[in-house]
Amino acid sequence: MEDREICHCMGVTYADIAKAMESLDDNCTDAEEAFKHVQELTSCTTGCGSCYDEVIEVISEIMDKR
Repeated sequence: MEDREICHCMGVTYADIAKAMESLDDNCTDAEEAFKHVQELTSCTTGCGSCYDEVIEVISEIMDKR
């Protein structure tokens, strides 16, 4: 599952998003703030943008596991 590609335009995988989330402040509970952080590090959703919902879903899933 970690190698599943989430953003096809930028080649961003689940693992890439998880790695970007590791550098996010542990006190962050806002998915939109986390999204901006992940987007800055991975460039996900900056191509066609069709992966936005899935990226948010992955971020929320990771945040729930914290």
